[in-house]
Amino acid sequence: MSVRVFVPIDAAALSVGAQQVADAVAAEAARRGLAITLVRNGSRGLFWLEPLVEVETPAGRVAYGPVAAADVPGLFDADFLAGGAHALTLGPTEEIEYLKRQERLTFVRCGIVDPLSVDDYRAHGGWKGLETALKLSGAEIVEQVTQSGLRGRGGAGFPTGIKWRTVLNAPAAQKYVVCNADEGDSGTFADRMLMEGDPFSLIEGMAIAGVAVGATEGYVYIRSEYPHAFRTFSRAIELAEAAGFLGASVMGSGKAFRLEARLGAGAYICGEETSLLESLEGKRGLVRFKPPLPAIQGLFGKPTIVNNLVSLATVPVIFEKGWEFYRDFGMGRSRGTLPIQLAGNVKRGGLVERAFGITLRELIEDYGGGTASGRPFRAVQVGGPLGAYFPESLLDTPLDYEAFTAVKGMVGHGGVVVFDDRVDLAEQARFAMEFCAIESCGKCTPCRIGSTRGVEVIERIIAGQDRAKNLELLDDLCTLMLDGSLCALGGLTPYPVLSALQHFPDDFDRPVAAPPARAAE
Repeated sequence: MSVRVFVPIDAAALSVGAQQVADAVAAEAARRGLAITLVRNGSRGLFWLEPLVEVETPAGRVAYGPVAAADVPGLFDADFLAGGAHALTLGPTEEIEYLKRQERLTFVRCGIVDPLSVDDYRAHGGWKGLETALKLSGAEIVEQVTQSGLRGRGGAGFPTGIKWRTVLNAPAAQKYVVCNADEGDSGTFADRMLMEGDPFSLIEGMAIAGVAVGATEGYVYIRSEYPHAFRTFSRAIELAEAAGFLGASVMGSGKAFRLEARLGAGAYICGEETSLLESLEGKRGLVRFKPPLPAIQGLFGKPTIVNNLVSLATVPVIFEKGWEFYRDFGMGRSRGTLPIQLAGNVKRGGLVERAFGITLRELIEDYGGGTASGRPFRAVQVGGPLGAYFPESLLDTPLDYEAFTAVKGMVGHGGVVVFDDRVDLAEQARFAMEFCAIESCGKCTPCRIGSTRGVEVIERIIAGQDRAKNLELLDDLCTLMLDGSLCALGGLTPYPVLSALQHFPDDFDRPVAAPPARAAE
């Protein structure tokens, strides 16, 4: 009887030797004459344990990790195909504390299924959401998404149902669904993980969106730095179409929906929805003026749903389990779960999906295990490179859109980056301005010029030049960028700058080193 062995093919696992481990497992099994089925699954998101090898036993899957190719003969000697004990044994995968305490809805199949098996996806609950949605009218689908409380997971937190309703009610012969998978924020990887580990969930979510609003074509705009995700997802589209889940008649319904993956050109600004649309149309990624909203005049001037990948991949569970089931997770107006990406100086980095309401402290201390360096914690940045920096005193802030707004932060795409006491927040503030200056599309003056002047002002502050006057100038500049920028890039850059100034003022008021003494002539 063939034993199933799972070795991730996720890019993160590959970067630490998963391919060598997979090759070693196959070779060792062949050498010993043992029958195995090697499954290249996605990552479970426990990155400090990658490559995480799992073996399917009658009692469930047993995990070993982190496994190096050199460990493989020893694992066979320990009879790991039957779940035998070894120094790398982690026990039943589902009982690993990091996983056990999660509430995975969007990532429920990631790391479990064969990412490119339509049947495996179906065996784990896949396609049920689409099947249910096809029995409903477009208005009923939109209403259930609205009732679920799902909000955009890309950063803005705009109610998904309202956006869909706008597209549904917009009269047009052609409509589109566009998935924003241009995941450019530092410390984020949820989009990539899902495309590599459970791509059919996104396909199913986009098909539901298309059926709901009458869109017959969809595009997934994938970050150029994600070649593995692009290959996997492109192949998944081919398989889904061959199986009848995409194409001229989705699941025999007579409703058409086709999907295409597009690789971006590497510009951060193309994560902004209107720049993304420009890029999809073959133009330079420049921000558009709004109105009109993309929901009215989007791709090629037609009504378009533009949603983040996690938002769309969450839709199937709403129709599989019911909108009431999904809405029961979370707190306040932040309903459901949030896939949080824990990164930076932390012992146990990875993906944590929990209902809204979990605190930063719980994330960093309970899941993350504190700093990887063992040094004291000092700051955490939430929401990518344009997110605010929080000190230890704000770690009990719950992850919730409104709670974060109240402390002048944002949830963003769920990226959480941890820093120990060696971080220099004045330098981080300078980096934020420099990042904006480099990545600005250049269309509006506050972003294009403001960020460049911002770098100069912060450099003068760090150098101790007219510190009080330049701090006042920096505050004015940030206000201008907040109020006057055309899109979120310029409008959010002040967040890390102002939060650094507010919570870590000492870093902007350091003693200035005396100039070196002139050598005697």
